[in-house]
Amino acid sequence: MSKPSGSFPHPLYEEFVLKPAYQDARKYYYEPMMAANFAHAVMLYRCGVISLENAQALLAALQQVEDSGIDHVVYHSGLEDMFFAIEGRLIKIAGSAFGGNLQLARSRNDLGYALTRLALRSLILETFEELQAFRDLMRRFAFDHLETLMPGYTHTQPAQPTTMAHYLAGLLSMLERDGARLRFAHETNNQSPLGAAALTGTGFPIDRSLSAKLLGFDSVQLSTYASIGAADNLTDVANALSSLGVNLSRFTHDMLFWATAESGAIRIDDSFIQISSIMPQKRNPVALEHLRARISRMMALASGIVTQCHNIPFGDTQDIEDPILPLLFGSLETASEILQLYGAVIATLQVNVDHLRARASAGFTTVTELADTLVRQCQLPFREAHGIVSALVSHSMAKDLAPHDLTAGLLSEIAKDEFDLDVELSEAMLKEALDPSAFVEARSLPGGAAPKATAQVLEEQGLGIKQDAQWLAAAREKIADAESFLRSEINDVLATSAG
Repeated sequence: MSKPSGSFPHPLYEEFVLKPAYQDARKYYYEPMMAANFAHAVMLYRCGVISLENAQALLAALQQVEDSGIDHVVYHSGLEDMFFAIEGRLIKIAGSAFGGNLQLARSRNDLGYALTRLALRSLILETFEELQAFRDLMRRFAFDHLETLMPGYTHTQPAQPTTMAHYLAGLLSMLERDGARLRFAHETNNQSPLGAAALTGTGFPIDRSLSAKLLGFDSVQLSTYASIGAADNLTDVANALSSLGVNLSRFTHDMLFWATAESGAIRIDDSFIQISSIMPQKRNPVALEHLRARISRMMALASGIVTQCHNIPFGDTQDIEDPILPLLFGSLETASEILQLYGAVIATLQVNVDHLRARASAGFTTVTELADTLVRQCQLPFREAHGIVSALVSHSMAKDLAPHDLTAGLLSEIAKDEFDLDVELSEAMLKEALDPSAFVEARSLPGGAAPKATAQVLEEQGLGIKQDAQWLAAAREKIADAESFLRSEINDVLATSAG
């Protein structure tokens, strides 16, 4: 038989729910809540909902709370959340007749979702800035390696010669789209839900647009139902970070391979290397392993956001309020850590250029160009040229011959013996066809591996980075302008004399 447990809150509910949620609110919501309170008081007065005397009392009380700082906003047993803690202080300072009116035309529902959007906004922009800085660093690194030959891989096997810059330009194209996804997440998020109140709006003659302007929102979320029920601003963040995680993890996979002794492509700086406790020769690239783990953490948190948002009713629900904060903000904070740490790794990275050049043609990676040369010079159909070169490679591997051991005479012999075709190619043409530098130079179409073609891609990506920097500056300027506008409105109301 069940027994009543007494007054709210139950000790376990307080320990596992209320206290952790309160600490999260102190960390992420205090400044947004103070700004939202100031803005709401100004808006209520400008719309004639409260008197000048009431507005001045509320604003003066809010300033007193703000001046005392967050250390005075502490958890007390029985408090449901930080909202009630601040409201209680306002009522104590301004009196019940004035202090309690701050909640006119407002609910914890629309306020709470506004606070999430405000707190989320700054973290999205911070992550975007870190991603932009990382892209810029990678682009400059790529320019340093426009002519650094290396094997390109398909199906984990050496396929064709390429350059380090060509590889990185491909990675940068994905990171550019990740930036666009974060911008989209910001645009979805930066809409004001204020004025929705509990669900249906309010009967008071408020100005939702003024509330949005005072807080730097780009627009008002028009539907009051969606204002307190939608969660796509959360899942858009999760989607952007999931894509970023996939792209960075694939790069990390390659980096870890390149750092192996078998590959020998790169050397991680000693500042990111840990030694073995027993094997003196070891240089463990643990920074990459930690990055891989953090990427997994970020993706797990992002996945948790989506999981927590699914299969819940379309409306106000706790699932997408306090319990989601560690996932939501933790994923963005982890993303910033990853991008900063990765930037430091790349800034100190050494590329073993000579070794990669030697590896670029190993394994007969240039023979696609040899087949193309037979088509151009000997007028052979590509499939016949492909067959001749394939037979030449099989013969060479059976005889343990390297690409530099091949001769025009051997090519002619293989063509005659295997296909009964007379193929004549000069030694110079054969050597050029097998030269990895010539192979890369020939790939000069837009986006190709040739240094000039890759440089054009990197230049275009530089323009994208510049445009993103301009967008970020404009977004932050708008927020700063809103903060100035709110502060001027507060001062104006406080300085107004009763008429």
